[in-house]
Amino acid sequence: MSLTLPPFAPFPEAPWRQHMVPEEWEACLSGWVALAEAHLSLPDHDFLRLTVNDESVGPFLISFVRETASSGPSILGSSQSATSLFRTSFLLTARLLRIPETPPPFLQWEFLSDFCRVYSKKRTSSLINATFKKSKATPEASLQALKKQLIVGLDSGMKGDLRLLEARLKKINHLIHVSTDTAVFFLAGSDFLDGLISCYTIMNPPLRKTIITTAYLCLVGLTEGEPPKFSMLTDQLYSLKAAADAHKAGPTSANDSMVSELVTVTPILKQLQHRLEASGSSTSRVKSVIVALEGYRKPGGNIRPKRLVRRKIDKGKGLMTEDNDDIQGQMHMHRMSQVSQIQDLFPDLGSGFISKLLDEYNDDNEQVIAHLLEESLPPHLATADRTEDLSPETTRRKSRDLAPRSTPPQLPTRHNIYDDDEFDRLAVDTSNLHFGKRNPGKTADDVLRDRSNAPNKAAILSALSAFDADDDERDDTYDAADAGFAANDGHPEDADDQKRKDASEEVLFRTYQSDPKSFDRDAGTRRSQARNKLKQDTGMTDEAIEGWAVMLGRSPQQMKHLEAKYSAFSGDQPTLAPTAWRAGSGTEDSDADGGASGSRGGAPRGRGRGRGGRGRGGGGRGGNVAGPTGDKDTEQARRRKEANKGSSANHNRRDARARKMGRGGLPG
Repeated sequence: MSLTLPPFAPFPEAPWRQHMVPEEWEACLSGWVALAEAHLSLPDHDFLRLTVNDESVGPFLISFVRETASSGPSILGSSQSATSLFRTSFLLTARLLRIPETPPPFLQWEFLSDFCRVYSKKRTSSLINATFKKSKATPEASLQALKKQLIVGLDSGMKGDLRLLEARLKKINHLIHVSTDTAVFFLAGSDFLDGLISCYTIMNPPLRKTIITTAYLCLVGLTEGEPPKFSMLTDQLYSLKAAADAHKAGPTSANDSMVSELVTVTPILKQLQHRLEASGSSTSRVKSVIVALEGYRKPGGNIRPKRLVRRKIDKGKGLMTEDNDDIQGQMHMHRMSQVSQIQDLFPDLGSGFISKLLDEYNDDNEQVIAHLLEESLPPHLATADRTEDLSPETTRRKSRDLAPRSTPPQLPTRHNIYDDDEFDRLAVDTSNLHFGKRNPGKTADDVLRDRSNAPNKAAILSALSAFDADDDERDDTYDAADAGFAANDGHPEDADDQKRKDASEEVLFRTYQSDPKSFDRDAGTRRSQARNKLKQDTGMTDEAIEGWAVMLGRSPQQMKHLEAKYSAFSGDQPTLAPTAWRAGSGTEDSDADGGASGSRGGAPRGRGRGRGGRGRGGGGRGGNVAGPTGDKDTEQARRRKEANKGSSANHNRRDARARKMGRGGLPG
């Protein structure tokens, strides 16, 4: 007779649990515990035959882990059955993950992340890492699809679904925190880390905090494996430094980059330095990049405020109680700031629990965060309630002296400019008191016709006479310093550095316009001649060049700025060769021989030439038409000029031009 077990009922969701009475809920918990213990008691061959092939086991464990992760273990209650179900569910999942061919539903990243969130890192770390090292079924297939989706979402920026991206990063962070293989998988290559850096530029505070947490967990995870991936860690740190340098050279603030925020709000550099020294693998190359990243720490980022001490002042007041202790403030302002910083990274922790951690580690935020991430808390804190909040209740103080005392001096009375006015003395005329508008029926025309309150004409003229229309200050609109055209000549090194940056930027922009494929992220492009020329001309690395192109593609304003900067007309015009005729060359040149070409007989041509001339300079028979009015010669010259217009006009010029063109066309 073959052994059979009844199927599991799926774990109910929140709306169904709210409609269940306590007796029904307790019965469900007892049934699940009994059935889970029955499956755990099976031998290996029966476990593979019954449990693995039971289609109800997967939906129950997946729904149980999902609901417990989203709402917390408190949804099970505080009964003995709830505690037993929490324990047996972990044992049953662990046994399914240890078999050679784990069912596919238990290898999905969503289930593993929820499983790591429900149970501590100490209990799940070795189990999850062993799952990655199996020869057959591993979670890498599910993680590969997730990594592609995350990279696409990070590179899409504002065009993608930011809420979905934030939710996926938060969920996978629990698995990255527990599994070193997951951290190594996500940092293999530079696409994922580059995506985190580029997506951090979006002004979305919740998403930014999630990106910082993901980057921290991935980098720390490289040092926790066996053996640690220090070589990969060094490459990723250099990528961070290159990204920080590229961001610093850009138009935005250097403190607004992901690298600056990462090294300021998290103990990443201290943790990496400590683990490198403990392993004996710390080299000068790693130390140099860690020191370089220390330079990007924001000023005052990790400086704790001065601890405030509340002074006890006995005012002789209070209620008589049996407690002789004085009031002790549970929290100071600096403690509230520290609690809020830790809750940003661990939102599920209560303020009371965090306050105990700060007391344990002498108000050192970095140590608290490090011990929380490593699950290395002392036993009395590891078993404490992590959702505990600070109690608002305080202990009442016992009054030591109830003897009567004199009344203290009263506070001074405040005064203002309206003291002792007619309202204060109640001497105001009641006709001047009204509610709302004084004359509700009065129109704008009535106001304009009322000249009783109009200004005096003499006052207006007096004010105008005091105004000097000629007294105007100098217009400094186009001053070089105010218009932004002044160069920083006081610092030659800064000016040279800016020139190099502008030159590199122009080379990148010209190349981006002519061949955008030179900025692709693949091995073939990085080995191409165009990429090598870019690196030689700019002195930048492949990561910096590709990051520059990514940031330019996401910033239309920056593209317009570069187009206006490097595509505008500079004012330079090529020199045109002369085309006029020159003597002896067969061409014309009106500027030859000082601008006056030769004429028949060598005589100069133009106004006032030798035969008397009809222009101003002619001193012969023509007279001077520009002479003084009333002069006999001048009047005669003017009459002759008007009389000869009809006979000569432009005919002489036309005939002269015909003769000139004839000579030019048929020389000799």
